[in-house]
Amino acid sequence: MEGINPITIVKRGFQGLQILFVAFGALVLVPLLTGLAPNVALFTAGAGTLIFQLITKMKVPIFLASSFAFIPAITYGVATWGIPSTMCGLAAAGLFYVFLSIIITIFGIEVITRIFPPIVVGPVISVIGLSLAPVAVGMALGKSGDLQVIPVETALIVAGISLITTLAIFMFTKGWLKLVPILFGITTGYLVSLWFGLVDFTTVGKAGWIGLPDFVFPEWNLAAILFIVPVAIAPAIEHFGDILAIGSVTGKNYLKDPGVNRTMLGDGIATFFASFVGGPPNTTYSEVTGAVALTKVFNPWIMTAAAVIAIIFSFIGKIGAFLQTIPGPVMGGVMILLFGLIASLGIDQLIKNRVDLSNQKNIVILSLILVTGIGGLFIPVGEFKLAGIGLAAIIGVFLNLVLPEDVKSSGEANN
Repeated sequence: MEGINPITIVKRGFQGLQILFVAFGALVLVPLLTGLAPNVALFTAGAGTLIFQLITKMKVPIFLASSFAFIPAITYGVATWGIPSTMCGLAAAGLFYVFLSIIITIFGIEVITRIFPPIVVGPVISVIGLSLAPVAVGMALGKSGDLQVIPVETALIVAGISLITTLAIFMFTKGWLKLVPILFGITTGYLVSLWFGLVDFTTVGKAGWIGLPDFVFPEWNLAAILFIVPVAIAPAIEHFGDILAIGSVTGKNYLKDPGVNRTMLGDGIATFFASFVGGPPNTTYSEVTGAVALTKVFNPWIMTAAAVIAIIFSFIGKIGAFLQTIPGPVMGGVMILLFGLIASLGIDQLIKNRVDLSNQKNIVILSLILVTGIGGLFIPVGEFKLAGIGLAAIIGVFLNLVLPEDVKSSGEANN
């Protein structure tokens, strides 16, 4: 290991800044879409990464930041109960990760894959992406809720340019550029928005240079817990894939050392902490894994540097104010691709794991998860209700456990 000296510190700082640059677009996208504060998301990304490193003994070169999987749940929660109550549900989701970590420690990974197989996780991931489609399209059309705040023609031009730029970077570039399509899409769309006069810098001028992020503390809400915790199933299972991915890049088996129970615990405690200050849940970033693969620098201290820089940025008030000036169509254009990719990742889960859709059990589980998750089915539970992605996930887990493996069609049964 290199000694601690000024040159090493500067080098690690520059490498950490590169990592933060790669993660930045996706990191701030979640709070901007859900009504949370971008500066708080920066703070919890940095703090969450440091917590993860502490729990995993500084062995995994990975960066934690805002999870896309929770966007629908956070959006609904903020609109229905407000940010403090939504944070209560997200804190419970963090504790769900901790619970899974304990189960893995006692029984091994096999019990988790038995309860949450690809036929459950894949469709749930697809529901996450598809349920967000109306949000993306509405923003691309210049709407804010039901209000038309930007003329449709102008909004479509801005959204189209954002989308085309994101697609071009995603499809046709190599190296570092390929890791930051969201950042380039938002930047290009923002420049076009300036041309159309859609950007208002009033809040940036009023914001201070240095100040505390807009921390929000949770308040108890059982309805939010029942709604949000089941959503955590899909990102929890994806966590295994993320850890396998970074392990394949570095040539190390992180499932054994420090152990997936520790990495899951790191995600859980980081998410639990984030919820106590008003930040989105944390997850490991695949963009950062790509950056590690590209640079071939596997030192976890680089992630420490990125985390510290994120925390420093979170106290610069004008950063958050500037991010909030981004017009809706800019975000909408990027989201049309992004949410579609999330939906396709669910399909990819089914393909990679060779899930047999000629099997009636599998097709029943897939069908019910998709319809209940996208259709908005809900079940009243006293004064509360289970709904959306969370209900779909619970239905999928339940059906997987109770349906027999050898269900036969009526036609087969009569032969």
